[in-house]
Amino acid sequence: MAILGCASTATKEGTGEYVDDSVITTKVKAAIFNEPLLKSAEINVETFKGVVQLSGFVSSRSNVNKAIEVARSVSGVKSVKDDMRVK
Repeated sequence: MAILGCASTATKEGTGEYVDDSVITTKVKAAIFNEPLLKSAEINVETFKGVVQLSGFVSSRSNVNKAIEVARSVSGVKSVKDDMRVK
């Protein structure tokens, strides 16, 4: 059984530049890891058509806000969905 049209690996930006979701995911993960406040957080990153979803666990609401801010600052990110939990 073949399913067509469900797999999307790249989006075309207005400038004609292609931004691959896996590249965005890698950049967001690196940016979060390089942020001292978030280094030990358990944050999962998934990207679909430039929309980044953050999930997992952080130690405070301020860390949630920082993770969202960091993710939004990455080139190619259109929006950020927050599914993180404070533990």
